[in-house]
Amino acid sequence: MLPGVIGVMMATEAIKILLDIGTPLIGRLLVYDSLAMRFREFKINRSKDWLIGQPHPVIESLLPDYEAYADMDHPTEDAAD
Repeated sequence: MLPGVIGVMMATEAIKILLDIGTPLIGRLLVYDSLAMRFREFKINRSKDWLIGQPHPVIESLLPDYEAYADMDHPTEDAAD
């Protein structure tokens, strides 16, 4: 049941943004406590260091050190072995 509740809420947010209706959760975080059947809402402030939110964002790479992230320092084994 929980995935259904969250999925419907996500779809509703997408529809609100696409159709430009209602008030989407931009700048807010909605937390759902399924055990208590309670919703809580928190205001989120945008970080000044957030590159995407700047007037002219410049992104040089998706990950600062992709090779280390993907563990590419280790040689790969041949698939035929």
